[in-house]
Amino acid sequence: MNKITESHIRDHLDLIENNFKQISSCIEKIAADIKKTLKENKTIFFVGNGGSAADCEHLAGELVGRYKKNRQPYKAISLTTDTSVITCIANDFGYEKIFERQLQGVGQKGDLLIAFSTSGNSKNIINVLKMAKKLKIKSISLLGKDGGKCKKLSDYNYVVPSKSTANIQEVHHLIGHIFCRLVD
Repeated sequence: MNKITESHIRDHLDLIENNFKQISSCIEKIAADIKKTLKENKTIFFVGNGGSAADCEHLAGELVGRYKKNRQPYKAISLTTDTSVITCIANDFGYEKIFERQLQGVGQKGDLLIAFSTSGNSKNIINVLKMAKKLKIKSISLLGKDGGKCKKLSDYNYVVPSKSTANIQEVHHLIGHIFCRLVD
């Protein structure tokens, strides 16, 4: 086996094995918050940049479409998908406002915001977390490295204890798939 392949897989497995209980608790907490939010007929919002944006779109799709079982669609929106809105906001107000302004426009008290940031220091994620607090929208952050500034801004967060962006995103993706399964 190639050394790079072996090293990456071993790092991934070690990260999950060494943090199994914390990851499991995080998944159960997020699933419970999603179920509560949906029971109250509120909306789940997802935000993230780059690969995390792709995860946001994927997870919103799992909730609106289905994960495994056929059921009614859940109210979930990824704030990463509307290129016209994103580019308009970025052009008129700045890239750091792309999520904040969307949440301000469509978010309501009692909704749930799930933010993904491998660094925890993305200005647009920091701003949307501040807006969530202002609107009384509960926030959950899935972070990496040391959690960055986002760690203090969200109501609940899980920091993947890794400096590897790839490994952090892999754990975020795992968490997302399992909470979708529990909500399904």
